[in-house]
Amino acid sequence: MQTGAITGYIDVAQLVLYAFWIFFAGLIYYLHSENKREGYPLESDRSRSITVQGWPAVPEAKTYRLANGDTVQVPNQRRDNQPPLHDGAYRGSPLQPTGDLLLAGVGPGSWSDRADVADMTYEGLPKIVPLRVAEGFGVAHQDVDPRGLPVLGDDGAEGGRVVDLWVDRSEMLFRYLEVEVKGGGRVLLPMNFARVEQRAIRVKSILSHQFARVPRTHAADQVTLLEEEKIMAYYGAGTLYATPDRQEPLL
Repeated sequence: MQTGAITGYIDVAQLVLYAFWIFFAGLIYYLHSENKREGYPLESDRSRSITVQGWPAVPEAKTYRLANGDTVQVPNQRRDNQPPLHDGAYRGSPLQPTGDLLLAGVGPGSWSDRADVADMTYEGLPKIVPLRVAEGFGVAHQDVDPRGLPVLGDDGAEGGRVVDLWVDRSEMLFRYLEVEVKGGGRVLLPMNFARVEQRAIRVKSILSHQFARVPRTHAADQVTLLEEEKIMAYYGAGTLYATPDRQEPLL
C-alpha cells in the first residue's frame, strides 16, 4: 500500500476530506441556528399561538453582557411595539393607514422597536448631544451656522427656528437641528432631511404646521435609539403622506 493508506480503499486524505465535510455541515447548521436569535419565532397571520420557526429550531436563550454592564438575553419573547394594523389587514397586504398618517408607522414611516436608551460612546458618554453640552465642538467658520435661522416646510411657510445643533461625538458630525416650533416646544430635525441655506433651512418632506407633531425626546439633552427611529420615521412618512397628492401617480 502507498504512503498514507489505511486499507486498500481508505487513506488519510480521504478521512480528512470526510471530516471537513462533516465540520462544514455542522458549521452551516450552527450559523443558521444562531441567525435565529433575533426576529424569531415569526408571528403568524392566523394566530399568535402558532409558532413559526422553521428548521433548525430557535436556539436556547443565551445571555450577553453589554459594554455598559447591562445584560440582554436572546432569544426572548419580547414583541415589537408597532402601531396596530387597521381592521381586516394582514402582514404583507397593501396598507392604508388611518389617523395621523405621519405617525401610522407603515411604508416610509415604519420604524424598528429599538431599545429606549441613549447610544453611548466608547467612554460611556451619551453619543448624540446638543452643542450646549458638548465641549470642544462647534460649527466650522467657513460653514453656515444655522442657529437662529427659520425652518421652512415644503409649503414655504416657517415652522420654527433653529436653536441648537446636535453632534455625534463619536463620528464628529452633526446629526440633528434642534427646532423651536411655533406654539412652543422643541423638536429634532435630522440633518439628512434639511437643506441648509444662507438665510433659511428648507425641508421638503413635511409642511410647516407638521413640525409641531414631530415625536419629542424625553430628555432635553439626550435622544434614545427608539426616539431616533420614530423621529426619522416621521419625516420619512412625510415624503409620501404629507399631502394627499404625494400618494398619487406622477402621470
